Amino acid sequence: MAARKKTARKTTKKTAAKKAPRKKTAAKAGDKAAQAVASQVQKRNEKMNAVTVSAIEKTAGGVHGRIKKRGKPDLAFPIRSLKNVSYSEKKGYFEIGRQKKTRTLTVNTVKNFAQTLRMMGLSKELVETNDFATKRDAYYQSKNWEEARFSEQSESDAVMDDIEAMFSVDGVSREQLRFIPDEASNGSVAGQLVVLDPDRDTGEVVRIDCTGFGSGAYSIPSSVEQLSFETDAEFVLVIETGGVFQRLQNHKFWQTANCILVSMGGVPSRACRRFVRKLSDEQKIPVYAFVDCDPYGISNIYRTLKVGSGNAAHLSQFFCVPQARFLGVTPQDIVDYQLPTHPLQDVDVKRAKDALKNDPFFQAQKPWQKAINQLLKMGVRAEQQALAKWGLNYVIEEYLPQKLAQPARFLP
Repeated sequence: MAARKKTARKTTKKTAAKKAPRKKTAAKAGDKAAQAVASQVQKRNEKMNAVTVSAIEKTAGGVHGRIKKRGKPDLAFPIRSLKNVSYSEKKGYFEIGRQKKTRTLTVNTVKNFAQTLRMMGLSKELVETNDFATKRDAYYQSKNWEEARFSEQSESDAVMDDIEAMFSVDGVSREQLRFIPDEASNGSVAGQLVVLDPDRDTGEVVRIDCTGFGSGAYSIPSSVEQLSFETDAEFVLVIETGGVFQRLQNHKFWQTANCILVSMGGVPSRACRRFVRKLSDEQKIPVYAFVDCDPYGISNIYRTLKVGSGNAAHLSQFFCVPQARFLGVTPQDIVDYQLPTHPLQDVDVKRAKDALKNDPFFQAQKPWQKAINQLLKMGVRAEQQALAKWGLNYVIEEYLPQKLAQPARFLP
């Protein structure tokens, strides 16, 4: 172990020298350039607004036309489950299949039909007034819909999900329908990044320097489509746990490694995934994932970040990050770094076996099949914080520099 530590310290010094932070683009770019970038983003969003409104009007018009002809209108929704999902290695994410459920207007479905149309109308109004509603807001809005009102928020959430799935074929997401989650935390960001965020009323660009939050961090907003970026960072490091993110932030690992740190806080929210995807796409920088070595971290957190999930495959084109690669903690890291472990529980074993048997992503990735089988054979799991066995800052001084020196070895 001592020999490896000595080598690692040399690697750390070389890495620090090689990746000395360059002068931030934010310091060089003028307000005029930032405004031009923001203007381009605004034009793209305006075009998407028109697509959204058009899709709603077309669907509602079809229902109206069918009724005028004394026919029974229907609405078709993609079936959201892993059984109706395929993994496209070329595109790098889950795609929804062709199976659909059709809801026809009958005496038994009239209320749900009316609720769906009213929710679509609310969305159209929000887009046209440049406003938004949380899922809870939408539920309470329905209290003005007389017989079409919802009794519980679970009902309005289900209708909202159906609408999003229906319009996903037009490239429209829930955020573009102007519905946002109720939860407050969408992830945190620190490091070599300037976020350009236009003021909603004036259009003036607000420049947010993610190196300037002291021991804190920039909070990702619920909707990120209006954002653009300036960065010279070499990669994005997305981190599962808040504790590890806080340690890397406090010690300014982002400065030594010239990177951007993003805290996922467990399974990443839609806004967090979209932020990372948009940032990576627009700035052409790689994304590395650093999560716990357990079936949940691998098959839920990382898999959701990279390719999406079965019940939300219709969203993968917007929210997954197919360019992401798995830095660690890997099953082999448990061996190489002699990490403290916990036994796999029955739920862990079931989740790992389900991933191997039923998940299209893992079925297409032999390196992952080998890694998961290795974990099952060892019968243990390890947390990110287990690296603290060798010192509180071992993750900064030894582990990450060693891993980052060999990105070609990362799991896909």
